[in-house]
Amino acid sequence: MAQYDYDLFVIGAGSGGVRAARMAATLGKRVAVAEDRYLGGTCVNVGCVPKKLFVYGAHYAEDFHDAAAYGWQLEQAPTFNWAKLRDNKNKEIERLNGVYSGLLENAGAQLVNGTARLIDGHTVEVNGRHYQAENILIATGGWPFVPEIPGAEHVITSNEVFSLEQFPEKVIVVGGGYIAVEFAGIFNGLGVETDLIYRRDLFLRGFDKDIREFVRDEVSKKGVKLNFNTDIERVEKLEDGRLQAHLSNGATMVADTILYATGRQPKTADLGLDQVGVATDKAGAVIVNEHFQTSVPSIYALGDVVGRIQLTPVALAEGMALVKYLYQGDKKVLDYSVIPTAVFCQPNIGTVGLSEEEARIRGFDIDIYRSSFRPLKHTLTGSGERCLMKMIVDKETDRVLGVHMVGAEAGEIMQGIAVAIKAGATKAIFDQTIGIHPTSAEEFVTLREPAT
Repeated sequence: MAQYDYDLFVIGAGSGGVRAARMAATLGKRVAVAEDRYLGGTCVNVGCVPKKLFVYGAHYAEDFHDAAAYGWQLEQAPTFNWAKLRDNKNKEIERLNGVYSGLLENAGAQLVNGTARLIDGHTVEVNGRHYQAENILIATGGWPFVPEIPGAEHVITSNEVFSLEQFPEKVIVVGGGYIAVEFAGIFNGLGVETDLIYRRDLFLRGFDKDIREFVRDEVSKKGVKLNFNTDIERVEKLEDGRLQAHLSNGATMVADTILYATGRQPKTADLGLDQVGVATDKAGAVIVNEHFQTSVPSIYALGDVVGRIQLTPVALAEGMALVKYLYQGDKKVLDYSVIPTAVFCQPNIGTVGLSEEEARIRGFDIDIYRSSFRPLKHTLTGSGERCLMKMIVDKETDRVLGVHMVGAEAGEIMQGIAVAIKAGATKAIFDQTIGIHPTSAEEFVTLREPAT
């Protein structure tokens, strides 16, 4: 509308914010995006992308070892150069920052560098200047959470771990979510003595129990020391610069670095939500309806800041759904069912649909198909790594409710499986599908007898 500077003002240039801004701008809308840190948000800068690059790097130690069984001889023992990996990663992230900038510019959206604050339902302040918009979108993402314990100032989070000046010889990773498990594997794979501490009895809460237990065993076999049912009560910095963790069970641990991967909170501090009346829940997440509208009708929010499903592809889908709703009259509600995901621990996890526990809670009468085996590659390497595949099937309809895997390239395999599950594939469809031999993935179409 003429009385506003913009049709849409986006606060946050992460995955969801940039996608919404681009799509709206290509429809001819006047769009601005405010960002005070880096383009691409968590995923590009301190999340998915650099983490996956580090996972690749960490796996080479096993690849070098395995190569000998296939006739390859290294003239000298391989060594790891942390600065090389870190700096090459930085170059790639800088390239992606440029890509995001170009996407916004080419779409016709204006980038405003600075910290944005809400003034009212149609006004945003950045660097002392007021911008007015018909609609405002909050897409500020999340921020790592560290509990308030004595010595917390000495620990790092996933924001800092990618840019360490000195690479540790010993590290403690605190947390039980996928970020903690992934980084424990990364450090261990890069030759660091690694302890993982989690206050409950088993990590990866919310995943299928068989998967959790299988990963526990595989991660432990690879050398990560698992410390369950304990927590850090305080951290003390020693005279030599190392850190001593005092645990709730009375024990102590000393490490060069302590990484807290204990979850992320919505990034809403100093955003002005209270001033304009945008409601949040107890966790600080912005409350939105099915079309991402907040308690202030002209203000919307999506992505990690709304605390639903903290995955980049979900934020992208939300961004597109919002633009379609606002500017194309599409009132369809985004479907959050059957969202595939991966955990890039070693070996990887890939999963889509219901876990066995979820299926039983929902009242389904189910058949469970399960297979655990040694991948063909490791018949020569001697590695003890195993693969697990699991399928949950509704007995009444034969529909496949969930598929889960632990093994090499599980995420790549699960993306294709997710299409079938989304389409409503039955177990009979899987059985009728010809496998690709010899692959691990063919196991999904050769599971014949229920395990239970």
